[in-house]
Amino acid sequence: MTARLTLICHAPTASTRVARFPLDEPPDADWAAALAHAEPGLAAATLLTAPEQRARATAAALDPAFAVDAALRDQDFGRWAGRSLADLAAEEPDAVAAWMGDPAAAPHGGESLLGLLARVAAWMEAWAATGGRVAAVTHPAWVRAAVVTALGAGAASFWRVEAPPLARAALSHDGRRWTLAGLVSPPRS
Repeated sequence: MTARLTLICHAPTASTRVARFPLDEPPDADWAAALAHAEPGLAAATLLTAPEQRARATAAALDPAFAVDAALRDQDFGRWAGRSLADLAAEEPDAVAAWMGDPAAAPHGGESLLGLLARVAAWMEAWAATGGRVAAVTHPAWVRAAVVTALGAGAASFWRVEAPPLARAALSHDGRRWTLAGLVSPPRS
């Protein structure tokens, strides 16, 4: 059974602009015009979204008839939520190094990279079994994990996938395996 999946990173937020671990925040103002690049591949697709404000607002701009899917939620960054990576690297360099070097590490008390990858892979396999076409607005970490999963690239490859706000990943499943059909970043402003 063929399944087609278009993943869209949520619109930019105050956190994405300054490399800060996100809180549940709305997108920045005046971002909707940049969403035009995300529309190819969405025709006749069921639109799902992560539960956070930034994802729901992005989905609403695409189609007000979206459904929230809690499995699309962002990675849990625990006590690091709302903090910048630069500040954490200065205050907790060993913890940041562990988090970026060991996919099983979760020094922030949240979800490890391996936990995120397993959650994303389970969702993708469940969707592949149902087939059809779906578009999902979610988070950069989720999209990166989906690309790594589709390629079978392993956890270390997660850090080599760029998925900025409003990026789009097209994946397909032919009944045997996932393939990456394309990864498109929005035009830079």
